[in-house]
Amino acid sequence: MTRLLAITTAILLSLSACSKSIEVTDTKPSEHITPVTQTTDYFSEAWSTEQTKPILQKTMRLRFDYEDDQLTANEREAVKELLAAGERLHTLYLHQVHPQARDVEDKIKGLAGRQDLKDLFRLMKGPIATTLDNGRVPFLNVLPAAAASNVYPLGTTRDEMDLYLTDNPSRKDELLDLRAVVKSATDDHKAAALKTLDTYPALETLHPGIRQKIEGAETYFSLPYSIAYADDIFFIYDRLNSAANHIESEDIAFARFLRLRARDMLADNYDGSDAMWVTGEYKGNLNAQIGSYETYDDSLYGVKSFFSLSLLKRDKAKSAELAASIGDLQSIENALPYSAQKSVSSKIPVAVYNVIADFGQARGTNTATILPNEGHLSRQFGRTILIRSNVLRNEALFETSRSSFTAATDARHHTDLDLEGNFYRTLWHEIGHYLGPDQTKTGGDIDAALQNSADLFEEMKADLVSLFAAPRLHENGAYNDDQLRSIYASGILRVLQKNKPRRSQAYGTMKLIQFNWYLDKGLIRVENGKVIIDYDQYQKAVSSLLERVLDIQHQGNREQANAFVDQWTYWDNEVHGLIGQNMKNAETYRYRLVTYEALGE
Repeated sequence: MTRLLAITTAILLSLSACSKSIEVTDTKPSEHITPVTQTTDYFSEAWSTEQTKPILQKTMRLRFDYEDDQLTANEREAVKELLAAGERLHTLYLHQVHPQARDVEDKIKGLAGRQDLKDLFRLMKGPIATTLDNGRVPFLNVLPAAAASNVYPLGTTRDEMDLYLTDNPSRKDELLDLRAVVKSATDDHKAAALKTLDTYPALETLHPGIRQKIEGAETYFSLPYSIAYADDIFFIYDRLNSAANHIESEDIAFARFLRLRARDMLADNYDGSDAMWVTGEYKGNLNAQIGSYETYDDSLYGVKSFFSLSLLKRDKAKSAELAASIGDLQSIENALPYSAQKSVSSKIPVAVYNVIADFGQARGTNTATILPNEGHLSRQFGRTILIRSNVLRNEALFETSRSSFTAATDARHHTDLDLEGNFYRTLWHEIGHYLGPDQTKTGGDIDAALQNSADLFEEMKADLVSLFAAPRLHENGAYNDDQLRSIYASGILRVLQKNKPRRSQAYGTMKLIQFNWYLDKGLIRVENGKVIIDYDQYQKAVSSLLERVLDIQHQGNREQANAFVDQWTYWDNEVHGLIGQNMKNAETYRYRLVTYEALGE
């Protein structure tokens, strides 16, 4: 007990000392981030206005309002602090995805003219553009996109890292940790990391043995995010605690979450704050997704999480209505076509929100979120679902979706899709993440087992569960006939694509698998570039694919998963390509550039 008290005291004193060194107005890049040497002008070989024009002409511009009169005075002050934390996390995200993006972000602000380049950088969240034919190319004078992003050493290949891990299997968990950067064990890198520990002694306390690991590292070493980005994380730590100070008298549960999340970001372990986030009974109007969770941007292994922050305002009336409509989740879990059913709670935290502002990986038009992802947390505490109403019910966004659906499908289906069907399919997609296996048959982590195939199988499972559950909810009276038809139509819209996806695109890949499966099982057929839906075949096709997906997750065999992906990701230009071209011909917008009133935009 004495030793525990001493450690706790040391942490608190260290955090206090470090916290005081960060000013609210400090927005400097972390001096502990090793920069990429850049000797040429980023803009010297930038795209011309003629090159940026085709993308920007296809870009819908959305602005989310901020109605702060619905917040208390203390909540408005908390919002200011959380927005500041979000801005810093956005910059950190840019640094994670590309080694030069942070420096470009700083320099592009001072670029005279060329609003098109500024818009493109904002739209693409960095200096790499996704082109109209789904290529990934730099639009500034920067390094090309790489699978290693900036969370592995520059130039690292999968074969190279696989070979090292095969020779050093005991280091796999360390180097593939969810919240750690892999560094080359050079003297300079090790010295910079040790300097950070000297500057922020709390980090050494929160990461026992880290100094010895760094000092003794050979070839590679793993650096927790809090150490790799120390200045930034302590700035965010201060902002979260300050926000908590403002609202603790009105919403003590949310204040406790913010304080615990601040501490957990220093420890790079969110277990405590995730438990508080999922189980807390919040009385106020705010909620926030804060930190690093999703691994979509790690194209090398699919295991490194990337930073985001979503600041949300709760719609209390719609939240209560939605929570009451979910029904018995255990009956859905029991009906799933796999043999390892688990016990689930039907009382899961689900609420409807309006986005105040999104940052980092979350910026865009994300419709909903379910977190945390770690199986041990979901088994013990459950998960929380955040429905973004001002995105999901946005009429302009829905019209672009309806345009794609009508361009791709036969005329007999054009009235099948409506906004409500898309809403409920999305809701049950998020609930679908909560159902099904959360570990392999050997008790291992599915993400670790399937690696860069894990995300696409998890997203495909959620898609399929939403469609599998629909007729059961229809039988229980949750949906009428028209709503069920619209949910099914939304499921077909989901799998329509304009370009062949890259293998690294989890969402695009799993959509292609579904499309091809549905085609093979007779749920859809294609005539003259138009999709015809046989709704009578819907459940048979969905159930058979869901059974395969659940089994692959449960088996946890990466080779089996990759073989399945290879088998079902064929692309025929006379079928897929023609449908895609019909959608392109009808489209007004392909991209979405979002701004926020709360940020003064």
